[in-house]
Amino acid sequence: MAELSYTLLRLLPKNTLSRALGAACRVRTPRPMVKAAIRAFVRKYGVDESEAERPIEEYPTFSEFFTRRLKPGARPIAPGPGAVSPVDGTLGELGDIVEARLYQAKGKHYTLAELIGGPDAEEDARRFAGGSFCTIYLAPYNYHRIHAPLGGEITGYVNMPGKLWPVNPLGVRNVEKLFCVNERLTTFLETPRGAAAVVAVGATNVGRIRAVYDDVVTNVKRTRQAARKIYQKPIPIEKGGELAIFEMGSTVVALFAPGLKLAERLAPGQPIKLGEALEPEERASPATGGGEAGARR
Repeated sequence: MAELSYTLLRLLPKNTLSRALGAACRVRTPRPMVKAAIRAFVRKYGVDESEAERPIEEYPTFSEFFTRRLKPGARPIAPGPGAVSPVDGTLGELGDIVEARLYQAKGKHYTLAELIGGPDAEEDARRFAGGSFCTIYLAPYNYHRIHAPLGGEITGYVNMPGKLWPVNPLGVRNVEKLFCVNERLTTFLETPRGAAAVVAVGATNVGRIRAVYDDVVTNVKRTRQAARKIYQKPIPIEKGGELAIFEMGSTVVALFAPGLKLAERLAPGQPIKLGEALEPEERASPATGGGEAGARR
């Protein structure tokens, strides 16, 4: 049955359908209809509405509810110099980047350059060879804003158009180099711990990925070519500061330069929240950094 679903999915115009769904979610319909749709979604997926910045009834569109901010302090950011999770979600594959390759699933790998893409992919990838990576899947009930795992500066981005395969277990098992063929937005950071990057990967029904630090939006007709931009004047960002927004659920791959090791307690299938430490506790001393995430602007 799963294989049949995958075969049927191959035939669908996934990008077009995802754009249409995203547009529908942004349409202002009569308030009772919006409230009913949001309430049904909350019940179906078990969304914790108590964390939302505003009461559920106050969101004028489904999209604004889905991309809701959290109440201030809802996600404490682990203090100290250690890296933290950039999103809420469930851990997928993670570990060391060996020979510039990352692990997708049993028998499936992809390279750093393929993941980042763009005109200078090999150059961009070299900074993370021998480092570490962490894949996090966002379910529909998760908070859908993406934050910085370390403080420092945003140095640029690569916006890669592509397909919109699902990033659920079916897609991960069946689609070769899934995170490299789907649309994605990679944000580059320079931090006291070295280079870092946050790769936001699009998926079926993800209407858009929208950066908050620049005019960058994925899965729109005006951005169907790869675009790479490096800032002459980098943009300061604090640890836990907001980077981008998923307008439906998907996956994030966090990349770190050599020298940053992920904690052994982390394992695939483990839930994780924005702001939770990714490194061993001894790296997360309260010397610097830290704060809270929620209603950041």
